[in-house]
Amino acid sequence: MADGSQLIASPMGIIFNILATAAAALIAAYIIPGVTIADVKTALLVALVLALLNTFVKPILVVLTIPVTIVTLGLFLLVINILIIKWTASIVDGFNVEGWFAALLFSLVVSVVNSIFTGLAKKSEA
Repeated sequence: MADGSQLIASPMGIIFNILATAAAALIAAYIIPGVTIADVKTALLVALVLALLNTFVKPILVVLTIPVTIVTLGLFLLVINILIIKWTASIVDGFNVEGWFAALLFSLVVSVVNSIFTGLAKKSEA
């Protein structure tokens, strides 16, 4: 377990990822105007729904949009991320995203903060 890859695949790793994503979502909601999360419970639900959509729906969307993604040199993947965020906002009460730009920023901030948390977890495990 020297590279930390088993942390992410284990049940504890999945729980850690959900908690890290919830914390990242709260940070993003604090930073980005137009994004609101009602409370910590809502943030945990947002993290869970994002995990499910990213696991099951996003790969299908990516495969179906390969031609458009190639033509746009990969930029269409940002549109898919925005759609996933907007869909999560429509599913989870208490999570609101005002507009496409706020969804894009939310997606980017959550990705960066989540990467930082995951990197710290791998570093502390080694």
